[in-house]
Amino acid sequence: MEYFERYEGGEKAILVHLNITHLNDPDDLEEFELLVDSAGAQKQALVTGTRSKPDAKYFVGTGKAEEIGELVKQYEADIVIFNHSLTPSQERNIERLVQCRVLDRTGLILDIFAQRARTYEGKLQVELAQLNHLATRLVRGWTHLERQKGGIGLRGPGETQLETDRRLLQVRVGQLKAKLDKVKQTRAQGRAKRQKSSVPTISLVGYTNAGKSTLFNTLTHENIYAANQLFATLDPTLRSVSWSGVGKVVLVDTVGFVRHLPHELVEAFHATLEETLEADLLLHVIDSHREDMHEQIAAVQSVLADIDNQVPVLNVFNKIDLTGEPPHIGYSDKAKPNRVYVSAHKQLGIEQLTLAVQQLLVGQLQRFELTLPANFGQLQHELHKLQVIEDLSYDETGQTKLIAMMSVDKLKQLLGEFGIAAEEVLSQSQAKLLAPVLEPFEQLLQQQPLDTADET
Repeated sequence: MEYFERYEGGEKAILVHLNITHLNDPDDLEEFELLVDSAGAQKQALVTGTRSKPDAKYFVGTGKAEEIGELVKQYEADIVIFNHSLTPSQERNIERLVQCRVLDRTGLILDIFAQRARTYEGKLQVELAQLNHLATRLVRGWTHLERQKGGIGLRGPGETQLETDRRLLQVRVGQLKAKLDKVKQTRAQGRAKRQKSSVPTISLVGYTNAGKSTLFNTLTHENIYAANQLFATLDPTLRSVSWSGVGKVVLVDTVGFVRHLPHELVEAFHATLEETLEADLLLHVIDSHREDMHEQIAAVQSVLADIDNQVPVLNVFNKIDLTGEPPHIGYSDKAKPNRVYVSAHKQLGIEQLTLAVQQLLVGQLQRFELTLPANFGQLQHELHKLQVIEDLSYDETGQTKLIAMMSVDKLKQLLGEFGIAAEEVLSQSQAKLLAPVLEPFEQLLQQQPLDTADET
């Protein structure tokens, strides 16, 4: 067997994309070019073709593989990137033929993640994903692997270099998993504290480049990195914000998804994705301007299904400034918000989004007219913090009269915290709205009180 020194990946790239008949995805090519651009490679040439099924040896077939080899020589390319998942043997065979580095779609995404990881947790997760991907590829064109020299004084210690590499890789994988378990425990403690203090968590999820980070910045008045590129955000970002009608909430910006997200990444990023699973509400940010919007929605739903998501989802159709759609809330058959149309960049529809989230987290809103004596200042202060007061005035006795737009459950919760009866601050008709719902037998007991007199 002939060995060669493995080429280091560079910037000049030959791209390869096949239309596999039973897996045809015409829009996938545009996304592939965006991924290559996000990785920092320079496209020199694009090789396309159509096959009914992949070739076992080269994936693209012998003729196409030789064509790729000629393009590598013509453009002096450093790397060939496939928009497909290749088997280890296919990568090895193509590398031997074209004599340069070969990278498949999974390796490309892992490389982008490696460039973007900034936090300790993010770097651990990316390294774990890379090692899991590399575990089946150690047999490729490294000259020192799988060879022992023979002859007197040249025999090895009994373990090939490949076996040594595999053993060291397994040790490192074990170390990374142990470190990520500690990160998982830390995250669990943070979630427990938030749940104990009844602070709701809202997670932004969606396809990469849908505008999650821009919406996150708009809602939090932050300036985290947001760019028109795939995977601009990798590490999850958490911020505490005051949400109108709800109070303090934790907003989480998560990594974007793509079609065919590598299984290694889903596994490695499970600690991060748990923030999604433990949220009270998911905002699924959708790029409504894209023609393949429905395919992107399906890709996100597929990943959420992989992690067994049971959290309620509100679809946020972003970029309406490009579609001409007016800002509004859409409701399901159960009269619950299930979609909102916004533009994070132009800050359109943010009020509708705020209202929809408020309705989902605390219930349907009603307008209450409250009369607060002077000693009910704490209740008034909490209503101000919730930003639910629409109008405020004072009567001749010095009592505060205000109109608040909020849910029955939230008002009932506040009155309970301060030990205030509904009749003390509301009219009789509105106080009845806060009364507990009685079961039929309880209503009957109220209508026909039991006779406690002894019968002889």
